[in-house]
Amino acid sequence: MSHIDKEKQKLVARIKRIRGQVDAIERSLSTGDDCADVLMLLANVRGGVNSLMAEVLEDHIRLHILTPEKSSISHTELAEDLIDLVRAYLK
Repeated sequence: MSHIDKEKQKLVARIKRIRGQVDAIERSLSTGDDCADVLMLLANVRGGVNSLMAEVLEDHIRLHILTPEKSSISHTELAEDLIDLVRAYLK
């Protein structure tokens, strides 16, 4: 199995964990659990999504931004591309 396939499997596993956390929120709301418990579950989902976003963003930077084809781009231009990327996806 290739390295990329393993990375995809890890990302899919993260998504499944997030899905399970969202299901837990739904169950918690349906059963009338305490607000503090629901908030903790929501924070867990937010953390999972943020981690997933960071992983995909890192892969994008490594595989599509820092490529040999872009080695002719100045450091300033590359930095601006990275800043734009982070601003666009981490709002």
